[in-house]
Amino acid sequence: MPSIPLIAPNPPRFSDLAAELAEIEARGIFSNGGPAVRAFEAEAVARLFGGQGDCLAVANATLGLILAIRHAAGRRLRPGALALVPAFTFAATAQAAAWAGLTPLIHDVDPHTWASDPLIEEQLLARHGDRIAAIVPYAAFGRSLDLERYAWLARRHGVAVVIDAAASLGSCDERGLNFGAGAPFAVVYSMHATKTFATAEGGLVYSGDKDLIAALRQMGNFGFGSARAAEVPGMNAKLSEVGGVLAMAKLGQLDVVCDHRATLAQAYRAALPRLGAGFAEQAPMAKGRQALQFWSMLLPPALAAHRADLIAALAAKGIGSGHYFAPHLGMQPWFQANALIEPVPVSDNLAARVLSLPITDGMTVADVETVVDHLVDALALLAPDGAVAAPAVLACSVHETVLIGGGPAGTAMLTAASKQNRLAALTEGLAVVEQGAALGRGELGGYAIRSDSTAETFLSAVQDNVHPELAALVDHPAGIAMAQHIGALGAPLVDAGDLLAVTGDRLRDVARAHGASILTGHTALHARRESDGRWRTTVRDGAGQTRELLSRNIVLATGGYQCQQAVQAAKLAGGALGDLAGDRLVLSDSFLRLGGLDALCKRLTDVRSPRIAIVGGSTSALASAVLLLKADPALALGAGAITLLHRRPLRPFYPSREAALAEGFTDFSDADICPVSGFVYRLAGFRLEARELVLRMLAVGGRVPEPRLALFQLDQHGDAEARAVLDAADVVIGATGYRPRALPLLDAQGAQIVLASDAPEPGELVDRHCRLRDAAGQVVPGAYGIGLAAGFVPWGALGGEPSFRGNANGLWLWQNNVGQMIVDAVLPAEPGAIRQAVA
Repeated sequence: MPSIPLIAPNPPRFSDLAAELAEIEARGIFSNGGPAVRAFEAEAVARLFGGQGDCLAVANATLGLILAIRHAAGRRLRPGALALVPAFTFAATAQAAAWAGLTPLIHDVDPHTWASDPLIEEQLLARHGDRIAAIVPYAAFGRSLDLERYAWLARRHGVAVVIDAAASLGSCDERGLNFGAGAPFAVVYSMHATKTFATAEGGLVYSGDKDLIAALRQMGNFGFGSARAAEVPGMNAKLSEVGGVLAMAKLGQLDVVCDHRATLAQAYRAALPRLGAGFAEQAPMAKGRQALQFWSMLLPPALAAHRADLIAALAAKGIGSGHYFAPHLGMQPWFQANALIEPVPVSDNLAARVLSLPITDGMTVADVETVVDHLVDALALLAPDGAVAAPAVLACSVHETVLIGGGPAGTAMLTAASKQNRLAALTEGLAVVEQGAALGRGELGGYAIRSDSTAETFLSAVQDNVHPELAALVDHPAGIAMAQHIGALGAPLVDAGDLLAVTGDRLRDVARAHGASILTGHTALHARRESDGRWRTTVRDGAGQTRELLSRNIVLATGGYQCQQAVQAAKLAGGALGDLAGDRLVLSDSFLRLGGLDALCKRLTDVRSPRIAIVGGSTSALASAVLLLKADPALALGAGAITLLHRRPLRPFYPSREAALAEGFTDFSDADICPVSGFVYRLAGFRLEARELVLRMLAVGGRVPEPRLALFQLDQHGDAEARAVLDAADVVIGATGYRPRALPLLDAQGAQIVLASDAPEPGELVDRHCRLRDAAGQVVPGAYGIGLAAGFVPWGALGGEPSFRGNANGLWLWQNNVGQMIVDAVLPAEPGAIRQAVA
């Protein structure tokens, strides 16, 4: 055993409790909330929580969490319901949420407190709404949380809160009250032998709400009511009488133990400068006392790779150390398969750098000095000159293809390769550059609307995939959530984003396994064409370091954006939209994002009967109308309150000529029918929710038009009429399309290659083979594009109606024909490998 172990359990000695144990024997009551447990609960309320509220002692803290989360989730508990859980915590936090019937939604933490990042919590609450049944923050290593803020979140969002305060018995505020005192929700503490409040095993649930504790007490006793019959969900979570005796004894020792450990922590803190630059600790509490199970610090980034060496060096000197919590939750296989995991770069950093050092009841300040001395010696062995070199950064790496952008379009190309069973061949020489922390989601999950692709389309990317890691996603929580929308009018983009995110994680793993370089958190700055025809792409990471990637091909999957200047310059009613609408103009992209509707409603707070004009005939324009019409609570929209100003007739998609005629829709010709699929308005037609609205407005099949919406086709009205509509509007939503984000490209002499999308008269970024085009319309060799606003138009065997004008966007196309086209171009074709498909 090490002379200074990382953790030295120090529960009360049984030999000192002979009289109390004899009393248990004499009473013959060993469990079921006997006198010893009840006495401890009452004393804990009095000593720790100022006599306010109530406590429930349980067999262990995990059972306490399960009870509290299950009770708190209440009416929001249903298939697919979520619990917010930080990545940097012990597995029990998320396991308890799962046992309570919720899917953990694992998210990142604050880099200073190491607890849940408040901004991320609010972003996820906005994104997922009432699908989030509970927030389960972890009080990291006994550090207190802002409970008033969590009470406010609970009120504002109607969401349950349960605090995992496993290590916090003994953490107190400046008044001496334990962390959690007065909390309106459940706060759950551990009394495990390894904790500061050490017994053999046990947990304590506290709340300032006595009725809540009474409800949990009933649940913890099989759900029994007065008639010893189950009335509510229940389990056996009771602490034994022996556990109650141990807990009561430890309660009397707690202040001495915590004060001693705080002194040891201060000794570590004072010695930190001896270790050199770059070492850091968890931000200490501003007031009060933090109960400490051990002392954790962060190694400098350059030392992270040497953590195992440091732990081994300390062990050789009889000193225990560790790395709590590494791996964090997002790295653990069960959660990867059964939870939703957000990008967690801060937790990744903490897990890579954290080093936990001993703080035990038997240690002295001199022992802390011994630990630090040996750590300094170990550091000196690693770096005799006092500095550890950072891992070498490759100045230039060579690849076959560099994919710039790992969002929905970029990963769609990888999906297309997987469908051809060519993903391994593609990724063997691939580098992926993605500005975000992870592949897959991009910005898609940040929109408050439903997709114009079916749930089946999203699932088709993984269903029966040749890669088992991808095929298994149909049973992942994200796949299950998507399957619930099969047959519906699209899927919420929030859910689509979740599935794309976890698909991106799996594609990343497969790609890396076959040699790909996945550079998340990197920004591509520009690409220069070398004299030998290859591309030299310069990228920069989050620390500002640059590197170069040399490749035969580059693929731009950099997405599109709504250009404010272009929207303002849009011509109609004899003027520019920006001049006509002024400060009433709202970009559709902003409106359609999460929070956009709330912002618009706030803007119209004082308007009794608002009028809204939507300019454009795109999917975004129709989606804006749908979002307004479905607002909950409803906007006070009267008849014709929304006017859609559009140039071309609105066309609905139909799966066949016969289906259109059966509903009495005849406004099409042979030129509007795809010769490959037989679909009517395959490319130009609106689908799903937008299609239903168009059919209503056209009164097809006896449908009744939506009275709150009016269509205004610009070529059927004069400028004065159009201007009158705009003048009468309280808000004008500009939905005039997107432009591609094109990476700056340079020729061999360093001069910029002006792309077609950036020409004075902007054109399509790509040609019919997805090759980039310059301003003169010439192909840029070895450069390809895919994604929103790239300008690709299906042709030939890919289908599409002859009458179609414009460009086609859609995940199905990217994951099939378009993605396959680029894969074919950057990889040698294999006989029989190419499959053409029809959307």
